Amino acid sequence: MGITSTTTQISPFIPICPSYFKLSRSCPCFASREGSSRPFSVALHRFLGKIPLQVIDDMQKRDEKKRVVSRNSNAPPGLEFTTILRDGTRTLWKQESNELLKQKCEYDGSVYSFKYERMDINAIQTRDKPKSQRQLISRNVGQLVDNKRPNGSSLDDILKESVWNNGSFMQRMENEKQFQSSELEHTGIGSNEQVQTNGRPHKPDICERLTSIYESVLVVNNIAMAKEVVSKLTNQYRHLIHACDTEVAKIDVKEETPIDHGEITCVSIYCGPEADFGHGKSCIWVDVLDGGGRDLLNEFALFFEDPDIKKVWHNYSFDNHVIENYGFSVSGFHADTMHMARLWDSSRRLKGGYSLEALTGDQKVMRGAGSCYKELIGKVSMKTIFGKKKLKKDGSEGKMTIIAPVEELQREEREPWICYSALDAISTLQLYKSMESQLSKMPWNMDGKRVFQKSMFDFYQEYWQPFGEILVRMETEGMLVDRAYLAEMEKVAKAEQEDAVNRFRNWACKYCPDAKYMNVGSDTQLRQLLFGGVQNSKNPLQTLPEVKTFKVPNVDKVIEEGKKTPTKYRNIQLCSIGVDLPIETYTASGWPSVSGVALKTLAGMISDGVSDAAGLQLDDAVLDDSETMKDEDLNSEGSYVAENKVESEHVAGLRRFQTLEKRIEACHAIASLCEVCSIDSLISNFILPLQSSNISGKGWARPNLQNQPALEKDRYKIRQAFIAAPGNSLIVADYGQLELRILAHLANCKSMLDAFKAGGDFHSRTAMNMYPHIHEAIEKKQVLLEWMSLRSERRKAKMLNFSIAYGKTPVGLSRDWKVSVAEAKETVNLWYKERKEVLKWQRARKKEAREYGRVFTLLGRARVFPLLTDSNSSIRGHVERAAINTPVQGSAADVAMCAMLEISKNTCLKELGWKLLLQVHDEVILEGPTESAEVARAIVVECMSKPFGGKNFLNVDLVVDSKCAQNWYAAK
Repeated sequence: MGITSTTTQISPFIPICPSYFKLSRSCPCFASREGSSRPFSVALHRFLGKIPLQVIDDMQKRDEKKRVVSRNSNAPPGLEFTTILRDGTRTLWKQESNELLKQKCEYDGSVYSFKYERMDINAIQTRDKPKSQRQLISRNVGQLVDNKRPNGSSLDDILKESVWNNGSFMQRMENEKQFQSSELEHTGIGSNEQVQTNGRPHKPDICERLTSIYESVLVVNNIAMAKEVVSKLTNQYRHLIHACDTEVAKIDVKEETPIDHGEITCVSIYCGPEADFGHGKSCIWVDVLDGGGRDLLNEFALFFEDPDIKKVWHNYSFDNHVIENYGFSVSGFHADTMHMARLWDSSRRLKGGYSLEALTGDQKVMRGAGSCYKELIGKVSMKTIFGKKKLKKDGSEGKMTIIAPVEELQREEREPWICYSALDAISTLQLYKSMESQLSKMPWNMDGKRVFQKSMFDFYQEYWQPFGEILVRMETEGMLVDRAYLAEMEKVAKAEQEDAVNRFRNWACKYCPDAKYMNVGSDTQLRQLLFGGVQNSKNPLQTLPEVKTFKVPNVDKVIEEGKKTPTKYRNIQLCSIGVDLPIETYTASGWPSVSGVALKTLAGMISDGVSDAAGLQLDDAVLDDSETMKDEDLNSEGSYVAENKVESEHVAGLRRFQTLEKRIEACHAIASLCEVCSIDSLISNFILPLQSSNISGKGWARPNLQNQPALEKDRYKIRQAFIAAPGNSLIVADYGQLELRILAHLANCKSMLDAFKAGGDFHSRTAMNMYPHIHEAIEKKQVLLEWMSLRSERRKAKMLNFSIAYGKTPVGLSRDWKVSVAEAKETVNLWYKERKEVLKWQRARKKEAREYGRVFTLLGRARVFPLLTDSNSSIRGHVERAAINTPVQGSAADVAMCAMLEISKNTCLKELGWKLLLQVHDEVILEGPTESAEVARAIVVECMSKPFGGKNFLNVDLVVDSKCAQNWYAAK
């Protein structure tokens, strides 16, 4: 689609892919403060006859590499140095001219003197030796291994008998050895493979193991070779499953999607050891950077575009887009190993994640790879192989690890880079084989019943594989955005935000004069103003000061005493407002929380005490969070709530305001602060990112449209900026109360099923049962069930319905409703009174999670939990809530996925020219010609109401709301 000067296009978020991009392979430069995982560096140092070990120790601390020639005129000519190996073994050397003298482990009686044996330095040169020998001998003399010891004694034994035995030094050597051992195990490198050096086994390091695959890699760097290889891929080996991978430069994955961004430097293809592309080489590595560029890659279009050649990827979305940037499509998608691993174990977010390195380095994940993959190498990270310590100004190494740009590594570290990138494809195929095996052993249960003779691998092939392809196509399409409209909304938003800031500051100045200069976005300053003098909840010995000095920008150009000109910053003093505000949420460090959620809670607590008396009406969009409830909202990390708070305690805390008028002012002020937070979130997360210059192409990584604000909270109508192309319209369709309908089906709850069958608004029916006066008014036909005067009660009923469906407790509801726990519990019990089947079903899910460590969605996807014991009972509440929540929300995701599959398969929609653009929760958006909009809308509704292959096997109807319009907001 074309993009006008006022429009741009973005791509949707992928809900089933938690790790959307491969950071390690596309960032031009990556830095980390973590320690390097490279082998312990070898120090070549000055040996002046009698050099104390402490000096050597200090050199090792500095990881010194510089070769320093002896300046002692009394010392023998040449250079003497020590090599330190990864296992802690040391060897003393002396180099004289073209001769190398190696320490003979004979001790002549003096403290520092050892005898040497003469060696020809040419004997260790490896440049002209065959690969098999080069694997045994390092190119660096300092890394040579001498494992032969006279009479079985080791150098360590000799050192222990002398002053060379420095405890701290030897301890670090032991720590280094243990670190390298654990590193090998983590990266999946086999621990049994060893080579013989001088008659004793030698375990190769990671770099050696990596470069050992070089002999099996065919480097394709010209058109003639490419034609020959493609011929074999598309003919002789077309029946095999091919793992593919790309390495990409010139892309910032934090800001950009791979659509229209990035340049491929190389491509790797691997279809197993049985393939032979010449001289026993089974893996193909295509040099796109210096081997022919775009023309060379175009030779492989025949392979990539063939729909009958099965291709597997790890993070298919990324590779697909960067390849299609070169002008040809990718077909034959067979599997994404990242998605397969997520289907196999949904809890790996806590076990290392779903990166190729983490998965192939886990023996449990790779145990299904089969006998032909016994000697697994495992994906190794860029940082491990190519990371180097950033040098300080004085030339010494700092703590930060950096990686050179991809194109530089490919040219200057060619052999390791070829092996590194080829290993991506090899590891992907190994991972695919393992996941296929393990998923094939998992039974597939749909709607609680076993699917005959089918496994979860069949589920993947029938649902997730085609769904993964749909998501990639949706990303390619994107949506048009009206940036001119967003620019106008930005002005409005910033003006309203400034007005809200001033309202809060004007109130705060009545208690603290310097508050008019404070930064209301600073948690520290805000906490000082609202809660100065409060004790730390975790350490009573710590208390926030009553008054504290802060440095702020000198916007008013105030000239301080003793100064001639205004300084850039000035000092202000913030004191507590002197009112004991109620504290319900604390930070992890024990201080009162001033997050957006905490401020909303505080504003609601204040308003609850004064709204009736003063007729105060606060903005529901500011104070109400019930419309969009997620699993993570039920278990916020980094903060905790003070339990057993009741309404009477809240009111008691507020009585220190001297008059009702002051309480009303405080209520308005805190609400203004909430408004500042709300506006700032919309500006920073949507209005500004959608106008960024980075979005001028087809794809961009931000914003995450899955976090689109609820319609009633979309105060600047951000959805109005998402528009259809000229001549086209949008169809926006979503399910009505999908989660509650699924709950009714899963629990087989008669009351809920009858309510949905009768029609009408379910939340209003719940409100009718919660409030007797409403029930009476409806019975007397004084008001209709959906009457607007029920808005407040309906909102609470809606909160109750979803809270129970998502496993929220009466304690949580008491905070949401600002009532006592006993009152909230009474309301919850009243809800369950007519829905006993739901309570029984929820208890069964809790038991299932406790005993089996997992629960299932409607289509049979499992969410895995840690098995609960007495020692980890602190997480029991979270697990039990998730055990209730997952089958409901997870099943809703299943239904939405099936609906999208039905829509994408519908030939009539394709013929009419309609395409899926976006999916947000249970809502889908399509774009197509305006003249066929109503026909297409009816088809979409039919597909969504019968999502399971044209049927609906649920015990409740799936109601779909839909509309056609020129922009997203108008279609809601």
